[in-house]
Amino acid sequence: MEERMTLRSHLDRSASQAPQGPAIAAVIAAIAAAAIDLSAVIADGPLGGITGKNSGVNPDGDQQKDIDLAADAMMRRALRACPVAAVLSEELAVPELLDTKAPLCVAIDPLDGSANLANNISVGTIFSIRPHGNDVLSTFFEPGTAQCAAGFVIYGPQTMLVLALDGSVDVFILDGQVHEFLLIKQGARIASDTLEFAINASNRRHWYGPVRAYIDECLAGADGNHGADFNMRWIGSLVAESLRILVRGGVFLYPADARPGYREGRLRLLYEAHPMALVMEWAGGAATTGRRRILELSAKSPHQRVPLIMGSARAVRDVVAIHEGVEPMFDNSNAPLFARRGLFL
Repeated sequence: MEERMTLRSHLDRSASQAPQGPAIAAVIAAIAAAAIDLSAVIADGPLGGITGKNSGVNPDGDQQKDIDLAADAMMRRALRACPVAAVLSEELAVPELLDTKAPLCVAIDPLDGSANLANNISVGTIFSIRPHGNDVLSTFFEPGTAQCAAGFVIYGPQTMLVLALDGSVDVFILDGQVHEFLLIKQGARIASDTLEFAINASNRRHWYGPVRAYIDECLAGADGNHGADFNMRWIGSLVAESLRILVRGGVFLYPADARPGYREGRLRLLYEAHPMALVMEWAGGAATTGRRRILELSAKSPHQRVPLIMGSARAVRDVVAIHEGVEPMFDNSNAPLFARRGLFL
């Protein structure tokens, strides 16, 4: 049987190469250890006292479940023992200050997609690590290019860790017998030509024209300008969608739309879009709002929301091309502009 590298060995090797490497390694190791414990809690579900009941709302107005609060407590407890100045969690209104002299800050979604657990669909932990700047608040308000590492854990049929570190995206799987993450894929790269897209098509009537135009071209298939048939995927779990792109390629769209609360997008910039964009770009893909590169964006508030379109660089480029020259406003009519405008006009 092939002997695989452990996450700890991988981090020990990487720590000698990156600035603040030992501190970054310590943070990743702590998140991974907490994820192993959280994986067991998720697997036990109601057998371990997790009922799935609502437990109030988080600072941004989303429903919290008991597992959200448990995951938040586990992750923040693990990070308190690390060289971390502050932690921004989805479940916190403002960052939690830890050791303000420490070299790193962490933004984290402790359990993304917890509502999916009722249907036994994969959920995950998403994290972003960045160097501590002049002060805690300004650190979180720097663009996504400031990140020194990011990644996500997916709790599914297997528990997997996708890690963006030192310019590479590496994939690990949890060995339940030894309770360690083992390396299964080094230097993951996103396929460039996969004919797949993922979007919640039930919201089509609310989409801004360029998004509608792009999806309509995909749906035209071999009879349209692409001259090829596309498959549509939609899991509704950000970590599962992201892993599928790493494994299969394609593009994922969670655009802004005309519904109240969705006009600025729905995913959080600091602990969803920024880390996923780093993973995508370091794996050879791209991530955009449709108009701007995600990693160039700076947050104006801790829980700022943005549109997210990510995946293969070619597909993302096509979406951006349709946005070019169109005014950045919502238009739910079937105006001729959007009926005609496409990649080939």
